[in-house]
Amino acid sequence: MKHLHLFFLLLIIFVAISAVHTFAEEFCIDADFPGGNIKVLGIDGDTVRLQQDLRDTAGSWFYWSFRIRGAEGRTLNFVFTEGVIGVRGPAVSTDNGLTWCWLGDLGFSATKFQYRFGTDEKEVFFSQGMNYTEKDLKRFLEKYKDNPNLKIETLCKTKKGRSVELLRIFNNKKVPDFKVFLSSRHHCAEMTPTYSLEGIIETVLSDTDDGRWFREHVDFFIVPFVDKDGVEDGDQGKNRKPHDHNRDYIQRIHESVQAITEQIPKWLDGKPLFYLDMHCPWLRGGSDPLHLEKGTNEYVYFVGIDPKEFEFGENSWKGVQRFGTILEKERKGTIPYRALNNLPFGVSWNTGANKKTANLQKSDEWGATLPNVVFSSAIEIPFANAEGVVVDTNSAKALGCDLARSIRIYLETLE
Repeated sequence: MKHLHLFFLLLIIFVAISAVHTFAEEFCIDADFPGGNIKVLGIDGDTVRLQQDLRDTAGSWFYWSFRIRGAEGRTLNFVFTEGVIGVRGPAVSTDNGLTWCWLGDLGFSATKFQYRFGTDEKEVFFSQGMNYTEKDLKRFLEKYKDNPNLKIETLCKTKKGRSVELLRIFNNKKVPDFKVFLSSRHHCAEMTPTYSLEGIIETVLSDTDDGRWFREHVDFFIVPFVDKDGVEDGDQGKNRKPHDHNRDYIQRIHESVQAITEQIPKWLDGKPLFYLDMHCPWLRGGSDPLHLEKGTNEYVYFVGIDPKEFEFGENSWKGVQRFGTILEKERKGTIPYRALNNLPFGVSWNTGANKKTANLQKSDEWGATLPNVVFSSAIEIPFANAEGVVVDTNSAKALGCDLARSIRIYLETLE
């Protein structure tokens, strides 16, 4: 009888240990949140095999973002089918995307990473970049809710019924001398410039000489999420079929582009226009004929338009170079910038072939066709590394402050 009792006791202990072991093996991986994107190909013990979800993207692209829950105290290995991890590894958030940090430093593997979950880390987010969606914009704008110079409007509704935010900053007691158009997320997965946009907005609304000057002289038209559905759904955005938002300025199949092209000409009111569209380049460095010692994708640069295709083309490049000289001098943030890194038309990827087929036009090219335009270009801000300097939410925002200061000087010194 004693042996029988011992047997049942051992059986109970074995079942209990097995149950704990089974529970420990269980964790949840998903992309069911704003900006989420992942395909799980398989899980083998502590190794998770993954792939980015391309959806309606032609060819391949690199955006992904997922969440892990229930892995407290474990160490998991994540392996992708291709090189879609940035130069400092994945971005990691343990507070529901409120703050982000890079997992590693330069030289990080492009295909795999390992993460040791703290015993109190019940939910951890991983992403190719430091995500920025509608909830982040709302949180940022909350501190300006009583500011009389900021008007939060709706540019249009998307196909899925979402509101595309339009931020207007102006002093309704003043007649502006200049108009400034700013946009980001024509390619929805390029989130870094939206942090820089925050820095510009902070400067314009600040109680500083620059802020007061802007509110005396400038009327801003700002579209933070041109591809709003893509931002919230976690799409790639780049090379979206049949074409993405940043190739849509002739055909205008996307609601936000229709709204921009309809509203901007009316809003201009004959004033000089500064037009800046904000982007991220490719994920990692690549060869550039101008700068063979480093990759075009790991420094900040402005992009020139075809001087032969646009009446403003030659003046546009002169404006880019003049603005670059100002930014290089005024820069106070940690992200470096050098005007010699600007990419003229006809060099590296910046050719007519980049538009793939005829009857396509980019945002900055359309901006160059507008009356009284004094600057029209796109800026490329890296995801994680700018000439060895960390690009993150704070340094990207500081770059925005530098951009704002430079816009003021550019406009003040127009001939």
